[in-house]
Amino acid sequence: MSVQHNHQGKLVLVAQDDADLRSLLCDVVRELELQVAEATDGDGAIQRIMDVEPHIVLTDLRLPGGGFEYVRTLRALYPSCPIILLAEFEDHHAKAEALACGVRAVLAKPVSLVDLQRAIIGILDGESDASD
Repeated sequence: MSVQHNHQGKLVLVAQDDADLRSLLCDVVRELELQVAEATDGDGAIQRIMDVEPHIVLTDLRLPGGGFEYVRTLRALYPSCPIILLAEFEDHHAKAEALACGVRAVLAKPVSLVDLQRAIIGILDGESDASD
């Protein structure tokens, strides 16, 4: 399932409150030979991004302390770090708001693991948009 790339060792921060899903997402990132840092809530993600300066943040919109204000805070604290947002969007307005907050890719849950890997590598490769 792995996507080919030249980014081995780069760091992805995975922010997800559901332990099983976080473990799966981390495994998907590690399968790409990337490093992983983890957070279980919005406050933890904000602290981790300042501590480890990841190359990408992969986060769930609805984790505790999450939401669009959390995404804006991530963007303000570390504007150069791309954000991939996992969300259950019922309408296009929410996706548009996420993109307006500076999110580089929005993936609808349940997320395809191959699409997730492609989004990560696409962003690391410098592609401008990796949204589904």
